[in-house]
Amino acid sequence: MSIRRRGIAIAAAAATSLALVSVPAHAAIVDNVYEDSVANPSVSLNAIGSYESGVFDASAAEIVAFHADSQRILTVNAQSGQIDVLDASDPTQLSLIGSVSGGEGTTINSVAVREDGLAVATVEPANKTDDGELIFFDAAEATPGIVLGRVGVGALPDAVTIDDEGTYALVANEGEPAEDYSYDPEGSVSVVELNDDLSASTREQVRTADFQAFNAEGALPEGVHIFGQVGDSTTVAQNLEPEYITVSGDKAYVSLQENNAIAVIDIATASVDKIWPLGYVDRTEVPFDPSDRDGSINITNKFPFKSIRQPDSIGSYEVGGQTYIVTANEGDARDWDGYSEEARLKDLNGVKEPALCEDFQGMTAEEIEFFQSDAGAGRQNISLAFGYNEEKDCYEEVYNYGARSFSIFTADGTLVYDSGSDFEEITAKTIPDFFNSNHSESNFEGRSDDKGPEPEGLTLGVIGDRTYAFVGFERIGGIIVYDITDPANAEYVTYANNRDFAISMEDFEDDPVATAENLPKAGDLGPEGLAFVAAKDSPNQKNLVIVGNEVSGTTTVWQVDDLLDDQDDDSNEGSAQSSGSSNLSSGSSFGSSK
Repeated sequence: MSIRRRGIAIAAAAATSLALVSVPAHAAIVDNVYEDSVANPSVSLNAIGSYESGVFDASAAEIVAFHADSQRILTVNAQSGQIDVLDASDPTQLSLIGSVSGGEGTTINSVAVREDGLAVATVEPANKTDDGELIFFDAAEATPGIVLGRVGVGALPDAVTIDDEGTYALVANEGEPAEDYSYDPEGSVSVVELNDDLSASTREQVRTADFQAFNAEGALPEGVHIFGQVGDSTTVAQNLEPEYITVSGDKAYVSLQENNAIAVIDIATASVDKIWPLGYVDRTEVPFDPSDRDGSINITNKFPFKSIRQPDSIGSYEVGGQTYIVTANEGDARDWDGYSEEARLKDLNGVKEPALCEDFQGMTAEEIEFFQSDAGAGRQNISLAFGYNEEKDCYEEVYNYGARSFSIFTADGTLVYDSGSDFEEITAKTIPDFFNSNHSESNFEGRSDDKGPEPEGLTLGVIGDRTYAFVGFERIGGIIVYDITDPANAEYVTYANNRDFAISMEDFEDDPVATAENLPKAGDLGPEGLAFVAAKDSPNQKNLVIVGNEVSGTTTVWQVDDLLDDQDDDSNEGSAQSSGSSNLSSGSSFGSSK
């Protein structure tokens, strides 16, 4: 979903008061990083440097991209409506060089940069249902700030990436509806031809891949979620909402998060080849912790939910000439003033909403009663759009948001791997006192009722002869690493979380001075955008992962060390795979959740 900024007033005050506070160097790197690894891990993660915006819970550091020649990090600062340009020549001492603005009253959602320094960023206007723009600038400019030009794209441009050849910029135009559903623009993908030099593209170089062909009856594959105002005032094309893009060869793969699907775009023709659904996770087979009120960690498979994957960020890589798509299964609900699908399971009681069917999933009345209790799973956020039997006027299935996992699919949509309950199992072991904590508040099980650790950010990279996926947990925080060299047999490697849970930032939200004093001590809150930097492009000749943390407003650099004994120095250099945020010539984006 596009950016929500509930903490702007507090953040602005906190930023102003920072001048009164003495902030120690590297304050955003906490003393005791939470860590977990398998025996004999192949890589390790170490936080080595961080830039602090001083802005709390206002999306001051979201999407990141890296330009190798100038050794600069581009960080989307949605709070200021700018891209902050950071000097990363010493990754342990990041510093702000300057900023590039999208214009007064606008929001920057995403940024990508080409090898020669041509950078592109998406600009959302004050009215999000209006068409947005793509701006161009030189990432290596001595004093950043000059916009080379701009071109129009679709409504709510939420993500941008650049193809492997640097020929095209591709923009995911999410096309969210107005809050009251008075207008719902179509979702689309803009294919923008880039010039060979450092100059802006023109209107004639922009083509649009739209979804109007799927308005025809029967054109949309079964399992792609179309609901809400469809059949009343909204078409299928308006209901499809592109979120994030990854490129492999001549195809772009676009996550349609709310629709639980992937769209495949032919870049040369700027057209949609196909859409495939992502399916569900059966919670009677794959356990999860559904309750924030049972007083304990209870990762169980006794409750009959179906979890909707709904990925935010995605990536792609090749093995044996075959393309694979990697998805971070965050989950997201449609929740607008004019239409909301979201409810608590306990609300399916025949009063607020239609009840569960009497014979629901073969459960007894007593089992159903416990299922809908707070200690059971009654506070679980579920969708009203699915599982309802109109003839019986009751719900015979319940669907919740996000798989709390990452998945790997073939390019035609065949699932080959899902991490299942790993994320909750690993964080429960590593940080048991703050299991499923929220990001702005340190708590126990604060998010068990709603998407758990919430995997959102994703980047891929090659180190030696192995390919790794780096996934960020938006809520509890931290980066988890999997070896995905063999797509069907991906393996967990390590997890690290640069966060001090003793600092609960919501305790200070009414006190700007206390916010400013404590924010640097809290570490990284709400990792959003990730970018892999190969050692050959890195300022310290080490593989790096750069993370934008939207709640703490920090941009943090993690060093990724290769621990395999049989790797020589040359093979240790690493390289970026072709994924939205790990392709270093692009640096893609995704919108933050509600």
